[in-house]
Amino acid sequence: MNQPDSAKAYEVAGIILDGFSRYRDAFQAITRDAKIRFERADWQGALSANRQRLELYRAHVRPIADRLRGFNPDAVTWHGVKRGYHALSMSRWDAELAETFFNSVHRQLTEDQAVDDTQMFIRTLLSEDRPLGREDITVFHSPENGSFEMMRNILQSFDFSLPWRNLDQDITNILHSLPEERPEIAARGDITVEVLKAPFFRNKGAYLIGKLISGEPRKPGSRSWPVALPVLNDNGQLYVDTLICDEDEFSIMFSFTRAYFMVDTSRPRALINFLHEVLPNKKISELYAAVGLYKHGKTEFYRGFIDHLDNSTDHFVIAPGIKGMVMSVFLLPSYQTVFKVIKDYFPPQKNTTAAEVRGKYTMVKTHDRVGRMADTQEFQNISFPRERFAPELIEELQQVAANSLILTDDRVIIRHLYTERQMTPLNLYIETANDEELVSALDEYGNAIKQLAAANIFPGDMLLKNFGVTRHGRVVFYDYDEICYLTEVNFRAIPEPRNEDEAMSGEAWYSVSPNDVFPEEFRRFLFGKRNVKALFTRMHGGLFTPEYWRDLQDAIHKGFVVDVFPYRRKKRFASSSA
Repeated sequence: MNQPDSAKAYEVAGIILDGFSRYRDAFQAITRDAKIRFERADWQGALSANRQRLELYRAHVRPIADRLRGFNPDAVTWHGVKRGYHALSMSRWDAELAETFFNSVHRQLTEDQAVDDTQMFIRTLLSEDRPLGREDITVFHSPENGSFEMMRNILQSFDFSLPWRNLDQDITNILHSLPEERPEIAARGDITVEVLKAPFFRNKGAYLIGKLISGEPRKPGSRSWPVALPVLNDNGQLYVDTLICDEDEFSIMFSFTRAYFMVDTSRPRALINFLHEVLPNKKISELYAAVGLYKHGKTEFYRGFIDHLDNSTDHFVIAPGIKGMVMSVFLLPSYQTVFKVIKDYFPPQKNTTAAEVRGKYTMVKTHDRVGRMADTQEFQNISFPRERFAPELIEELQQVAANSLILTDDRVIIRHLYTERQMTPLNLYIETANDEELVSALDEYGNAIKQLAAANIFPGDMLLKNFGVTRHGRVVFYDYDEICYLTEVNFRAIPEPRNEDEAMSGEAWYSVSPNDVFPEEFRRFLFGKRNVKALFTRMHGGLFTPEYWRDLQDAIHKGFVVDVFPYRRKKRFASSSA
């Protein structure tokens, strides 16, 4: 039992790997059906499938952990289980995901213990030069018979069962747009296209992803650019909606604010490597999450984070901005991430509990974030070097989140913590914005609220401090403790006072239930400056009326699913709406 390579250790390793295989089979089955849902325009089914796929991981980890509780392996045996598991899983195409699954089972059984690389795969044991299967996931198209025929071959290589509405028009649109989008591509004749064989499905779109290559592919001196062709379903006929080959626009497609893609991940590392080639500034962790492998994205995030700690010297500090009532937030200035800890106690106006707050974050994880809500990662018993914490931050955590804090001489251990991409709080952004930036930010703020509402999300607390501005200028919601489904809210108009006493009263003269919301009040408490209030009212004044919200509720009850595409409407081809 105490020998690292004992039969018992291999038995446990085999049980965990079997659970992982079952998880992957279920994950891939839901993912493969995305094509059927797209062709049937089953948008409600797509939303449901996204939730089901997200729930798969926990549903497969827990039974394995429960089965192994009787084994109760000690530290030495865990080391043997890890070695045996590596031997059994290392030849799999998805071996890196297998390591993460092992870690999850281990944490289920030892969650009160510190992270230990001798028992877990904190660092991967996989060789960097292992086969990844790149040749299995992409295909090259060359313009031997001209660019028009090459593009026809690309579009027809995807085995959609639906007909193209006007394939020649789509190809013409693409080829006319290419030199406008990429003026440096002077002659289309020498451009080769490497295309991923599997479409990326999300919301109502199927995205054909690849790269444009000038010169001999994968050889010194060649140049490449990302390319994406969003394909939509128009009453059973397919058409290409636009061309995307700008790095920033391509990056937005894989934003941390978007729902996860449904795409074949039978060769996950090869897929991620391809995406990283065209998005070199995107973190590997974000790319794994973008294709639905968010648990391994968390593993990659943690590995990158500890590497960053080893190669930096700055201190964790309290995050700038107005302090929240529910979360204590801190950051490392050199790292583009905020760390959020639920406070021990909330003020009376926050009628919620820590368990309910965690539920809100789970809700965001499983919902379509429509490009307007930041994705998060959840950690338990995460350990930091104490020497890297500013004294003011330690004092703050001791005062407001002591129940989540363990301090030793050299470590700060936080029992439960969320990480989130750092953004500029909207209230701070507006303070220094010029006139053009102010107009854009307020328009984005209104659009964010409207798109969330159309996706059946009511932010609850819509104060500017709860929204952030990304590096692309998009406004994103990131404070979830009061979030709820739009259909759960009762939007009311403030009743007219019946007499002078009611009109002069400083208190409400009408009854208010817990789910009642009065949109007229938004105008008063959202904006402190008159010019900002007036500007927002001109752009999005409808948000101050209960009718706007009730109309959306009616549409949602009738099965309406919002169109959410990661590019601006003005980019769409003129024939898209024909």
